[in-house]
Amino acid sequence: MFFNHISKNLTKIATIGSVLVMGGELLGGCGATGLNSDAGSSTSKVVKKAPSKLKIGVSISTLSNPVFITLKNELQKYSDKKGSKIIINNANNDTSKQNNDVEDLIQQKVDAIIVNPCDSSAISTVIQKANDAKIPVICIDRGADRGTVVSTVASDNVAGGKMAADYLIKKLGLKAKIAELQGIPGASATRERGQGFDKIADKKLNIVSKQTAQFDRAKGLSVTENILQAHHDVKGIFSQNDEMAVGAARAVKASKKDIVIVGFDGTNDALKLIKSGQMTATVAQQWDKMADTSLDAVYDYYQGKTVKKNNLVPVRLITKENVDSMLK
Repeated sequence: MFFNHISKNLTKIATIGSVLVMGGELLGGCGATGLNSDAGSSTSKVVKKAPSKLKIGVSISTLSNPVFITLKNELQKYSDKKGSKIIINNANNDTSKQNNDVEDLIQQKVDAIIVNPCDSSAISTVIQKANDAKIPVICIDRGADRGTVVSTVASDNVAGGKMAADYLIKKLGLKAKIAELQGIPGASATRERGQGFDKIADKKLNIVSKQTAQFDRAKGLSVTENILQAHHDVKGIFSQNDEMAVGAARAVKASKKDIVIVGFDGTNDALKLIKSGQMTATVAQQWDKMADTSLDAVYDYYQGKTVKKNNLVPVRLITKENVDSMLK
Protein backbone atom coordinates (compact mmCIF):
# COMPACT_ATOMS: atom_id res chain seq x y z
CA MET A 1 0.00 0.00 0.00
CA PHE A 2 2.80 2.42 0.98
CA PHE A 3 4.60 1.89 -2.33
CA ASN A 4 1.36 2.18 -4.32
CA HIS A 5 0.67 5.56 -2.60
CA ILE A 6 4.13 6.88 -3.56
CA SER A 7 3.71 5.64 -7.14
CA LYS A 8 0.38 7.46 -7.54
CA ASN A 9 1.87 10.73 -6.19
CA LEU A 10 4.82 10.53 -8.55
CA THR A 11 2.44 10.01 -11.47
CA LYS A 12 0.49 13.14 -10.49
CA ILE A 13 3.70 15.22 -10.21
CA ALA A 14 4.88 14.08 -13.65
CA THR A 15 1.49 14.92 -15.17
CA ILE A 16 1.47 18.41 -13.63
CA GLY A 17 5.04 18.99 -14.88
CA SER A 18 4.05 18.02 -18.42
CA VAL A 19 1.10 20.41 -18.37
CA LEU A 20 3.33 23.28 -17.16
CA VAL A 21 5.87 22.63 -19.91
CA MET A 22 3.15 22.49 -22.57
CA GLY A 23 1.58 25.69 -21.20
CA GLY A 24 4.94 27.44 -21.34
CA GLU A 25 5.34 26.43 -24.96
CA LEU A 26 1.89 27.70 -25.83
CA LEU A 27 2.46 31.00 -24.04
CA GLY A 28 5.80 31.40 -25.73
CA GLY A 29 4.09 31.14 -29.12
CA CYS A 30 1.51 33.85 -28.39
CA GLY A 31 2.19 37.27 -29.91
CA ALA A 32 5.31 36.10 -31.77
CA THR A 33 6.67 38.87 -33.99
CA GLY A 34 9.14 36.98 -36.13
CA LEU A 35 11.45 34.37 -34.71
CA ASN A 36 10.75 31.65 -32.19
CA SER A 37 12.59 31.45 -28.85
CA ASP A 38 15.70 30.19 -30.62
CA ALA A 39 15.98 33.40 -32.66
CA GLY A 40 19.47 34.34 -33.70
CA SER A 41 20.82 30.80 -33.81
CA SER A 42 21.57 28.84 -36.94
CA THR A 43 18.43 26.76 -36.35
CA SER A 44 16.05 29.72 -35.98
CA LYS A 45 12.71 29.33 -37.70
CA VAL A 46 10.39 32.08 -38.87
CA VAL A 47 6.75 32.13 -37.86
CA LYS A 48 5.27 32.43 -41.35
CA LYS A 49 2.79 35.23 -42.01
CA ALA A 50 1.05 36.50 -45.14
CA PRO A 51 1.69 40.15 -46.13
CA SER A 52 -1.90 41.01 -45.17
CA LYS A 53 -1.21 39.86 -41.60
CA LEU A 54 1.88 42.01 -41.11
CA LYS A 55 2.26 45.29 -39.22
CA ILE A 56 5.39 47.09 -40.42
CA GLY A 57 7.04 50.07 -38.74
CA VAL A 58 9.09 52.57 -40.73
CA SER A 59 11.44 55.33 -39.60
CA ILE A 60 12.58 57.81 -42.28
CA SER A 61 15.43 60.21 -41.54
CA THR A 62 13.61 63.31 -42.84
CA LEU A 63 10.70 64.36 -45.02
CA SER A 64 12.18 67.77 -45.84
CA ASN A 65 14.11 66.11 -48.68
CA PRO A 66 11.86 65.35 -51.70
CA VAL A 67 13.47 61.95 -52.31
CA PHE A 68 12.34 60.72 -48.92
CA ILE A 69 8.80 61.88 -49.63
CA THR A 70 8.98 59.72 -52.77
CA LEU A 71 10.26 56.86 -50.61
CA LYS A 72 7.45 57.30 -48.06
CA ASN A 73 4.76 57.43 -50.75
CA GLU A 74 6.04 54.30 -52.49
CA LEU A 75 6.28 52.37 -49.20
CA GLN A 76 2.67 53.33 -48.46
CA LYS A 77 1.51 52.46 -51.98
CA TYR A 78 3.20 49.05 -52.12
CA SER A 79 2.18 48.03 -48.59
CA ASP A 80 -1.43 49.02 -49.35
CA LYS A 81 -1.29 46.86 -52.47
CA LYS A 82 -0.15 43.90 -50.35
CA GLY A 83 -2.66 44.58 -47.60
CA SER A 84 -0.05 45.26 -44.90
CA LYS A 85 -0.52 47.78 -42.12
CA ILE A 86 2.32 50.33 -42.15
CA ILE A 87 3.29 52.96 -39.58
CA ILE A 88 5.65 55.65 -40.92
CA ASN A 89 7.56 58.05 -38.66
CA ASN A 90 9.60 61.13 -39.63
CA ALA A 91 12.80 61.57 -37.57
CA ASN A 92 13.38 65.16 -38.76
CA ASN A 93 17.11 64.40 -39.03
CA ASP A 94 17.22 64.02 -35.23
CA THR A 95 19.00 60.88 -34.03
CA SER A 96 17.38 61.02 -30.57
CA LYS A 97 13.90 61.31 -32.07
CA GLN A 98 14.62 58.47 -34.46
CA ASN A 99 15.80 56.20 -31.65
CA ASN A 100 12.68 57.07 -29.62
CA ASP A 101 10.46 56.40 -32.65
CA VAL A 102 12.02 52.98 -33.21
CA GLU A 103 11.73 52.11 -29.51
CA ASP A 104 8.03 53.02 -29.75
CA LEU A 105 7.64 50.70 -32.75
CA ILE A 106 9.24 47.92 -30.70
CA GLN A 107 6.74 48.57 -27.89
CA GLN A 108 3.92 48.36 -30.44
CA LYS A 109 5.19 44.86 -31.33
CA VAL A 110 5.41 45.50 -35.05
CA ASP A 111 6.35 42.50 -37.16
CA ALA A 112 9.25 44.27 -38.87
CA ILE A 113 11.06 47.61 -38.85
CA ILE A 114 12.33 49.40 -41.95
CA VAL A 115 14.74 52.18 -41.03
CA ASN A 116 16.44 54.89 -43.05
CA PRO A 117 19.06 55.98 -40.47
CA CYS A 118 19.93 59.60 -39.75
CA ASP A 119 23.26 58.30 -38.50
CA SER A 120 24.61 54.79 -39.09
CA SER A 121 26.28 54.63 -35.69
CA ALA A 122 23.57 56.24 -33.56
CA ILE A 123 20.87 53.90 -34.88
CA SER A 124 22.80 50.80 -33.82
CA THR A 125 21.59 50.81 -30.20
CA VAL A 126 17.89 50.57 -31.08
CA ILE A 127 18.57 48.03 -33.81
CA GLN A 128 20.12 45.85 -31.12
CA LYS A 129 16.98 46.40 -29.00
CA ALA A 130 14.88 45.25 -31.95
CA ASN A 131 17.15 42.21 -32.20
CA ASP A 132 16.49 41.46 -28.51
CA ALA A 133 12.74 41.74 -29.18
CA LYS A 134 13.19 39.36 -32.13
CA ILE A 135 11.86 41.93 -34.62
CA PRO A 136 13.58 41.76 -38.03
CA VAL A 137 15.15 45.02 -39.25
CA ILE A 138 15.67 46.23 -42.82
CA CYS A 139 17.88 49.25 -43.52
CA ILE A 140 17.10 51.39 -46.55
CA ASP A 141 19.38 53.89 -48.36
CA ARG A 142 21.81 53.92 -45.40
CA GLY A 143 23.20 51.04 -43.37
CA ALA A 144 23.87 50.51 -39.66
CA ASP A 145 27.28 50.10 -38.05
CA ARG A 146 26.17 47.50 -35.47
CA GLY A 147 23.26 45.21 -34.73
CA THR A 148 21.80 42.44 -36.86
CA VAL A 149 20.04 43.59 -40.01
CA VAL A 150 18.17 41.13 -42.25
CA SER A 151 18.95 43.21 -45.34
CA THR A 152 20.35 46.58 -46.34
CA VAL A 153 18.69 47.97 -49.47
CA ALA A 154 20.61 50.89 -50.95
CA SER A 155 21.84 52.42 -54.15
CA ASP A 156 25.31 51.45 -55.23
CA ASN A 157 26.72 54.60 -53.64
CA VAL A 158 30.36 53.73 -54.24
CA ALA A 159 29.70 53.18 -57.95
CA GLY A 160 27.72 56.43 -58.04
CA GLY A 161 30.62 58.35 -56.52
CA LYS A 162 32.98 56.92 -59.13
CA MET A 163 30.49 57.81 -61.86
CA ALA A 164 30.45 61.45 -60.70
CA ALA A 165 34.26 61.65 -60.62
CA ASP A 166 34.60 60.14 -64.10
CA TYR A 167 32.05 62.61 -65.46
CA LEU A 168 33.85 65.62 -63.98
CA ILE A 169 37.14 64.41 -65.49
CA LYS A 170 35.41 64.00 -68.84
CA LYS A 171 33.97 67.53 -68.67
CA LEU A 172 36.91 69.39 -67.11
CA GLY A 173 40.03 67.33 -67.76
CA LEU A 174 42.71 66.01 -65.42
CA LYS A 175 43.71 68.02 -62.33
CA ALA A 176 40.83 70.47 -62.67
CA LYS A 177 40.09 72.34 -59.44
CA ILE A 178 36.89 71.16 -57.81
CA ALA A 179 35.05 71.24 -54.49
CA GLU A 180 33.15 68.46 -52.76
CA LEU A 181 29.99 69.04 -50.69
CA GLN A 182 29.69 66.21 -48.18
CA GLY A 183 26.59 64.89 -46.47
CA ILE A 184 25.80 64.18 -42.83
CA PRO A 185 28.94 62.92 -41.04
CA GLY A 186 28.34 59.38 -39.85
CA ALA A 187 25.77 58.49 -42.53
CA SER A 188 26.82 55.47 -44.58
CA ALA A 189 25.74 57.24 -47.79
CA THR A 190 28.18 60.06 -47.00
CA ARG A 191 31.02 57.60 -46.46
CA GLU A 192 30.25 55.45 -49.50
CA ARG A 193 29.65 58.25 -52.02
CA GLY A 194 32.78 59.98 -50.77
CA GLN A 195 34.73 56.75 -50.95
CA GLY A 196 33.78 56.13 -54.56
CA PHE A 197 34.36 59.73 -55.61
CA ASP A 198 37.62 60.28 -53.73
CA LYS A 199 39.18 57.05 -54.94
CA ILE A 200 39.32 58.59 -58.42
CA ALA A 201 39.19 62.33 -57.72
CA ASP A 202 42.05 62.35 -55.20
CA LYS A 203 44.35 61.09 -57.95
CA LYS A 204 42.96 62.67 -61.10
CA LEU A 205 41.36 65.93 -59.96
CA ASN A 206 42.46 68.72 -57.63
CA ILE A 207 39.99 68.84 -54.74
CA VAL A 208 40.58 72.27 -53.18
CA SER A 209 37.81 71.97 -50.58
CA LYS A 210 35.78 69.21 -48.88
CA GLN A 211 33.08 70.53 -46.56
CA THR A 212 29.89 69.14 -45.08
CA ALA A 213 26.58 70.81 -45.87
CA GLN A 214 24.55 68.16 -44.00
CA PHE A 215 22.55 67.05 -47.09
CA ASP A 216 20.71 70.38 -46.68
CA ARG A 217 19.78 72.88 -49.42
CA ALA A 218 20.26 76.08 -47.39
CA LYS A 219 23.60 74.86 -46.07
CA GLY A 220 24.60 73.84 -49.59
CA LEU A 221 24.04 77.47 -50.61
CA SER A 222 26.02 79.02 -47.75
CA VAL A 223 28.90 76.52 -47.87
CA THR A 224 29.26 76.99 -51.64
CA GLU A 225 29.28 80.77 -51.22
CA ASN A 226 32.17 80.42 -48.78
CA ILE A 227 34.03 78.04 -51.06
CA LEU A 228 33.71 80.38 -54.05
CA GLN A 229 35.02 83.29 -52.00
CA ALA A 230 38.05 81.28 -50.89
CA HIS A 231 38.70 79.57 -54.24
CA HIS A 232 37.90 81.84 -57.19
CA ASP A 233 39.13 79.35 -59.78
CA VAL A 234 36.96 76.34 -58.88
CA LYS A 235 35.70 74.70 -62.07
CA GLY A 236 33.50 71.93 -60.71
CA ILE A 237 31.45 70.87 -57.68
CA PHE A 238 30.42 67.37 -56.66
CA SER A 239 27.52 67.39 -54.21
CA GLN A 240 26.75 64.15 -52.38
CA ASN A 241 23.03 64.83 -52.74
CA ASP A 242 20.75 66.95 -54.91
CA GLU A 243 19.46 69.16 -52.10
CA MET A 244 22.98 70.54 -51.52
CA ALA A 245 23.50 70.71 -55.30
CA VAL A 246 20.39 72.88 -55.74
CA GLY A 247 21.73 75.23 -53.05
CA ALA A 248 25.14 75.23 -54.75
CA ALA A 249 23.50 76.09 -58.09
CA ARG A 250 21.93 79.17 -56.53
CA ALA A 251 25.30 80.30 -55.18
CA VAL A 252 26.99 79.71 -58.55
CA LYS A 253 24.26 81.60 -60.40
CA ALA A 254 24.68 84.59 -58.08
CA SER A 255 28.45 84.54 -58.61
CA LYS A 256 27.98 84.53 -62.41
CA LYS A 257 30.63 81.84 -62.71
CA ASP A 258 30.62 78.92 -65.13
CA ILE A 259 30.94 75.85 -62.89
CA VAL A 260 30.04 72.22 -63.57
CA ILE A 261 27.74 70.92 -60.80
CA VAL A 262 27.08 67.20 -60.33
CA GLY A 263 24.55 66.07 -57.73
CA PHE A 264 23.31 62.72 -56.43
CA ASP A 265 19.69 61.50 -56.07
CA GLY A 266 17.64 62.46 -59.12
CA THR A 267 15.16 64.84 -57.45
CA ASN A 268 12.71 66.70 -59.64
CA ASP A 269 14.16 70.07 -58.61
CA ALA A 270 17.63 68.97 -59.70
CA LEU A 271 16.32 67.56 -62.97
CA LYS A 272 14.66 70.89 -63.78
CA LEU A 273 17.94 72.71 -63.12
CA ILE A 274 19.76 70.27 -65.40
CA LYS A 275 17.23 70.98 -68.14
CA SER A 276 17.66 74.75 -67.69
CA GLY A 277 21.46 74.47 -67.60
CA GLN A 278 21.98 75.56 -63.97
CA MET A 279 23.16 72.06 -63.02
CA THR A 280 25.13 69.73 -65.24
CA ALA A 281 24.32 66.22 -64.04
CA THR A 282 23.08 64.05 -61.21
CA VAL A 283 23.57 60.43 -60.24
CA ALA A 284 19.95 59.25 -60.07
CA GLN A 285 18.70 56.69 -57.58
CA GLN A 286 15.69 54.42 -58.07
CA TRP A 287 13.65 55.28 -54.99
CA ASP A 288 10.55 53.33 -56.00
CA LYS A 289 12.63 50.20 -56.51
CA MET A 290 14.36 50.63 -53.15
CA ALA A 291 11.00 50.97 -51.39
CA ASP A 292 9.53 47.89 -53.07
CA THR A 293 12.70 45.84 -52.52
CA SER A 294 12.78 46.66 -48.80
CA LEU A 295 9.15 45.56 -48.37
CA ASP A 296 9.77 42.45 -50.45
CA ALA A 297 12.61 41.63 -48.06
CA VAL A 298 10.08 41.68 -45.20
CA TYR A 299 7.58 39.58 -47.14
CA ASP A 300 10.20 37.04 -48.19
CA TYR A 301 11.51 36.85 -44.63
CA TYR A 302 8.05 35.95 -43.35
CA GLN A 303 7.71 33.24 -45.99
CA GLY A 304 10.96 31.64 -44.86
CA LYS A 305 12.74 32.56 -48.10
CA THR A 306 16.39 33.54 -48.37
CA VAL A 307 16.79 37.32 -48.18
CA LYS A 308 19.79 39.00 -49.79
CA LYS A 309 21.95 40.58 -47.08
CA ASN A 310 23.17 43.50 -49.18
CA ASN A 311 20.86 44.55 -51.99
CA LEU A 312 22.51 47.17 -54.20
CA VAL A 313 20.18 49.04 -56.55
CA PRO A 314 21.90 50.42 -59.71
CA VAL A 315 22.28 54.17 -60.27
CA ARG A 316 22.18 56.15 -63.53
CA LEU A 317 23.90 59.33 -64.70
CA ILE A 318 21.42 61.99 -65.84
CA THR A 319 22.55 64.90 -68.02
CA LYS A 320 20.81 67.37 -70.33
CA GLU A 321 20.84 64.69 -73.06
CA ASN A 322 18.59 62.26 -71.16
CA VAL A 323 16.90 64.40 -68.49
CA ASP A 324 13.53 64.45 -70.27
CA SER A 325 13.18 60.71 -69.66
CA MET A 326 13.27 61.35 -65.89
CA LEU A 327 11.21 64.52 -65.52
CA LYS A 328 7.72 64.03 -64.07
